[in-house]
Amino acid sequence: MTAAQLALAVYIAAVNLLAFALYAVDKRRARLHMWRIRESTLLLAAVLGGSLGALLGMHLLHHKTKHNKFYFTVSTAFFVQVFLYAYLFWRFS
Repeated sequence: MTAAQLALAVYIAAVNLLAFALYAVDKRRARLHMWRIRESTLLLAAVLGGSLGALLGMHLLHHKTKHNKFYFTVSTAFFVQVFLYAYLFWRFS
């Protein structure tokens, strides 16, 4: 694995962990009727590379799954990112 591939893998892991954590915190706050994380922040985390973490957060935590805006945006970002990451790993090999 090259240095560029390693850096990309670390970025992908970090942004997906962050996205999942944001969805988990927001779900907990929703249950406790506390201040919530903005929807734009949740979507931004997914679009900036954390779509897998966001999808896992949505499905495992049953959070935001009924919101079409979330389902469409996060799912679309996931497919785009899969192809982008595959291309970048191939490009830096």
